[in-house]
Formats: sequence, C-alpha cells, structure tokens
Amino acid sequence: MTQSLPKLLTFDEFIEWYPNDGKRYELRNGVNFEMPPPSGEHEKVVGFIARKLTVEFDRLNRPYTIPKTAFVKTPNAESAYSPDVLLLNLDNLSNEPLFQKQSTVSQAASVPLVVAVVSTNWRDDYYNKFADYEEMGIPEYWIADYAALGARKFIGNPKQPTIFVCSLVDGEYQMTPFQGNTAIQSPTFPQLNLTAQQIFDAAK
Repeated sequence: MTQSLPKLLTFDEFIEWYPNDGKRYELRNGVNFEMPPPSGEHEKVVGFIARKLTVEFDRLNRPYTIPKTAFVKTPNAESAYSPDVLLLNLDNLSNEPLFQKQSTVSQAASVPLVVAVVSTNWRDDYYNKFADYEEMGIPEYWIADYAALGARKFIGNPKQPTIFVCSLVDGEYQMTPFQGNTAIQSPTFPQLNLTAQQIFDAAK
C-alpha cells in the first residue's frame, strides 16, 4: 500500500493554521513540525543565556531585544524557526514586512545573534539550522550542547558538553568550540564575561 506524502505548507498557510494550544511548532521545508516539550534543564539554560546577553546589551546600550516568541523565516525555503534565544535589532524591524502582524523576521540585519540549546533533535541544530542561518547571513549562531547530545565528530569521543560559536566569515560559518572554564569569545559581544562551564552549570 502506497502511503501518501503530507501536503507541503507555505509559510502563509503555516501562520494561518498555527493554533493557540500552548504548543510550539516550526515549519521545516514545508512540513509542520511539533516541537517536543523542553526539559527543565533545557529551560534553565535558555533563561541563563538570555539573561547574560540581556545584561550585556543593556550595559552597551545596544538597540536589541529578546522576544518571548518570534519566527526566523528562511528566504529561499518554506521554513520558519522558533529559536531558543533570538536577539533582535530593533533598528531594523521597520524593514521587516512580517514582523508587526506575524512576529517574523527574514533579514540578517534583524538578527545579530541566534542561539540553539540542543535537545534530542540535535541534528536540526547542527545541520539544518546551521545551513539555513549561514545562507541567510546571520552573523553569529551559538549551538549550546550542554548535555553533550551531538555527534562525536563535533564534541569529541567521549562526548563533552560544548558551546559552539559559529561566526560568519566570507559567507561561511567558522565553528569555534568552547568547553570547561574557557571564556566564550563572541564577535557580537567581545567583552562578554561568560564561560562554557557557567552555561553547563545553569542546567543543574
């Protein structure tokens, strides 16, 4: 028996369908994907990173904000991601046609930095989102693998909790790993006082 493939959704269809049921969904290459409920450890890490970044951009008086919920729409594919931590540049939001009504950005100038806190679907963070954010030209992308869930080719054998800072250089991401008490080097926030271990400890 031949199984029919699911109907691919456009971004507009996805937004029109999106239910108010307390769950989180993403659109991935036209396929609606229900995101699994986050663990308490995951949420503590998300909150800790968001707090540290907020303190830093407030100290520097940058025109940034971190929304509770917002989508990043990829320009060349029908995908819309809901990042764990999304840093928005308020000065560019007036150029975003979808932001006012749909809380959606699609321009790299609106996103100085985006963070994925890795969960069981780690391949999405290391492969799909990595490629899409790189293609969009988002200048900085963090992969916060606090539970060491990623592949050994990324985080070593035995696996080690790792923070990757992916910096856009000549249109390609350069991945720099940070482990233990190594201070994280962020191009967006060069004076950020934060170590990888502090992020790992936030999960406890």
